[in-house]
Amino acid sequence: MIRVSRTVTAALAVLTLTVGWPELARASPQPAPPQLSAESISSISRGEPDGRLPAGWRVTGTGAGQELVWTSPDPVPMGDARVEFYAGDRLLGRPVAAQDRHTFRMKLDGVRLGPVTGLKALAGGRRLDASGARRAPDARRTAEAAESAAPLPTNPVDPGVPGKYRTVSGEYALKSVRLPGFGAPVEMRAAVVSPVGAPGRRPLALFLHGRHYTCFNAKGDQGMSWPCEAGTRPVPSHRGYLRDQKLLASQGYVTVSISANGINGQDDAADDGGAQARSSLVRLHLARWADWATHRSAAPAAVRAAPPADMSRVLLVGHSRGGEGVNRAALDSLSRPPADQDGYRGPVRWHIRGTVLIGPTVFGQNPVPDVPSMTVLPGCDGDVSDLQGQIYVDGTRGVSRGAALHSAVYVVGANHNFFNSEWTPGQAQAPADDDFWDDDTPDPVCSPGKKARLTATSQQRAGATYIAAAARLFVAGDDRVRPLLDGSDRRAPSAGPVRVLTHAVGGRRTPAFLPDASTGVTGGRVCTQVDPDPGRSCLPPEGDAVSPHFAMWETAREPGRHAVAMRWSKPGGAVRIRPARPVSVAGADSLALRVIVPPNTTGTRLDVALTDASGRRATLGGARIDGLPGSDRTASYWGREIRVPLSAAVRSKVDLKHVKSLELTPRSGSGQAWLVDAWGWRPGTPAVRAASLPRVDIGQVKVQEGDSGVRTYRVPVRVSGHGSGRVRLFVSDPDKDGPRYRTVTVRPGSHDIDVPVEVRGNTRFGYDITHSVFVKAVRGAVVGSHLGGLTVQNDDPMPTVEVTPVADRVTEGQSLRWRISLSAVADVDIDSAGFEIQPVGAGPELSTLDVDGTWLRETFDESPDPARPLSKVSEPSFLPAFVPAGKLSTEVAVPTVRDGLKEPEESLRMQLMTYDDSWEPQEGPVFTGTVRDAP
Repeated sequence: MIRVSRTVTAALAVLTLTVGWPELARASPQPAPPQLSAESISSISRGEPDGRLPAGWRVTGTGAGQELVWTSPDPVPMGDARVEFYAGDRLLGRPVAAQDRHTFRMKLDGVRLGPVTGLKALAGGRRLDASGARRAPDARRTAEAAESAAPLPTNPVDPGVPGKYRTVSGEYALKSVRLPGFGAPVEMRAAVVSPVGAPGRRPLALFLHGRHYTCFNAKGDQGMSWPCEAGTRPVPSHRGYLRDQKLLASQGYVTVSISANGINGQDDAADDGGAQARSSLVRLHLARWADWATHRSAAPAAVRAAPPADMSRVLLVGHSRGGEGVNRAALDSLSRPPADQDGYRGPVRWHIRGTVLIGPTVFGQNPVPDVPSMTVLPGCDGDVSDLQGQIYVDGTRGVSRGAALHSAVYVVGANHNFFNSEWTPGQAQAPADDDFWDDDTPDPVCSPGKKARLTATSQQRAGATYIAAAARLFVAGDDRVRPLLDGSDRRAPSAGPVRVLTHAVGGRRTPAFLPDASTGVTGGRVCTQVDPDPGRSCLPPEGDAVSPHFAMWETAREPGRHAVAMRWSKPGGAVRIRPARPVSVAGADSLALRVIVPPNTTGTRLDVALTDASGRRATLGGARIDGLPGSDRTASYWGREIRVPLSAAVRSKVDLKHVKSLELTPRSGSGQAWLVDAWGWRPGTPAVRAASLPRVDIGQVKVQEGDSGVRTYRVPVRVSGHGSGRVRLFVSDPDKDGPRYRTVTVRPGSHDIDVPVEVRGNTRFGYDITHSVFVKAVRGAVVGSHLGGLTVQNDDPMPTVEVTPVADRVTEGQSLRWRISLSAVADVDIDSAGFEIQPVGAGPELSTLDVDGTWLRETFDESPDPARPLSKVSEPSFLPAFVPAGKLSTEVAVPTVRDGLKEPEESLRMQLMTYDDSWEPQEGPVFTGTVRDAP
């Protein structure tokens, strides 16, 4: 169950009810949409001037059974990006999808909802709810994307050329396994493609698919259950990489693609999105392959048909959530995860040489710094549309030794699904679709048929080629393919005419200019990558400009992530960047810069100069930067790598060991640019030896509140491994808007991360309160489980409810009133009672024209006309009751109006409805109110 801390729910009070008159009550009937308190109207989203919830949103249930619900008019396909609810820039929580994929529900545990500005449903940074998905196009969508640039030079070595070996395919299915936190066993099934006649032990490439539908039937229906229900069968997502597997197998690799439907069907409530479970599954398969490498007779037939695997040369390939899973598997192979979280307990008998991450999620933002990686960023990704996988590159900077190459490969026109043939229409056994979302206005870049958009075959050909490039560089150690991955602007002919752009960090780069809070800038500004303040953020927080470099994490404002923003109106105004102390680029051939320019722009020109500590200056040269094809639906603010030789600095005798500043001078007309970072660059791929780093894992614990006294508990934090390092720790305070944070030095076995939580016991009813803790590596450390915390569970019974008539016989123009009393004061608002308005047994019933029209609209979101009985105003007609925290009673009022008509007495019949501790409705007594004509 998704629980929302008091911090979050305090942000939602705009949704609460206030009952009584003249403070107009806004009802929360079931299942009709709830309305808002009068005092909260001013804090509603600007798009809803009348103060109601945005279209498609409602709150259902009461008390701890209350849920925030968003209903999409169209089904939201099951994908890898998590659906998240936001209020403005605040993450409220992550809902659970109904089977129909229309309805998403987030538990609120009955805590009173607080002020909200702009409810939003997002997935991968993309707005899903109606106000976002159907927003008006911006200026970047009014015309076709810029024409494609000239093809890049050809790389001398093409890794996409099939090898000399024939291939053989097969499958194996082993006994299912149990994984921590998952109720149903997970399958151990895989597709094997291997070379025929390849001598000796062969390197192993393991593929892991992402999150997709788990089951389907002959009618084309799809589902998310696990195990599959009767009449349905599993979606064979693991067979979607056969093209990639066959290419690698022809080149001498043994390949295996494993199935993870059992995780996909159960990971919706996992805090890490299933990353640890996927890591466990990967390592369980690797352990079997290690066994089979030495005990061939025990292997399945498909494995015996393959050469024995060389477990010292393993490549992991993961798509979407599978990418995050193989990243975690690489980490867990270097440092063991906590035993209670892990599904594999055996020894590590393999060596991960590299990872390939295709359109990956990175919910934890915890990349493995010492394992080389290649991250594929699909330019038309409609699932993980913020291209958050960029963090697998940027997030490694400065964490460890920096020898491992981390490459980002931006594939213009590629979507998310087509890298897997079983997710591709016309190729898949199960129903499949194009994940790129479209509406009535075609996208100039990514709608099918546009020049930049790739066909499925073109995309898959490019994917196979670049996977083979990573294998050849990371596993085979062939440096001749490095220019395809490291920003050297080379292309592989086998990929076809696809436009593929790359940049990288690590390798033989030396850090030079990595903007941080201490960086001095003139002519521009140091901006914050993730910040809700437009004056501080690099891109407008509420705009359509999206950069993969600036992907959000667990908090709306994140320290430690900066860039340099530049804006000019004419050529010639230099932007000077000065680090806190001089830097060295000695021994480098070039200065490599990653610079972002707006999408669809061309001809941005910058001159690059360095100045040393003694004031000696040299202009290195100029560079032209063109923007990527983009629209308001793409994450196209992406850093292009440009290189300028350092030869001019050498000739000018600039001291490259003590460089004081970097100058970027625009030579084109008005424009914008952002410097992500700059490095000393030289060719080559160094050997990578993983450093012995401390590892941090945050745990979860639940404690009882107790009846009295004060007790102090601590959030469980495990620090393992070796050495010392620094992490940034975030601690949420349920009574405050944002988390506190600090940088902590950690050492194995120590208690450097100490998060005490003081719990005061009482006998008053309340709701569970969660204190969340999350952590990110800064330097010399790695993070496994990034999110945890402590939940204080309420252990007191809910007060019982009693209703007393206050004015149940009135003259028209007066209010019918009933007092709602509690048996005891509660620490939280109590809304576990209400009235279901029922047809009267005899005589006229109070109608919509007999009550105040404003009250009717605000309570039921209905107009008085045409006249109809109150019991028929909605289905059901439900009048809520709300007792504020610390109070013993409140009143429910039904305001009537004088109508000037001669008529008999009219009545209102209501039955009390309460909810028990299991939040099951309980019928109570019936109350009647009578209204007489005014004299």
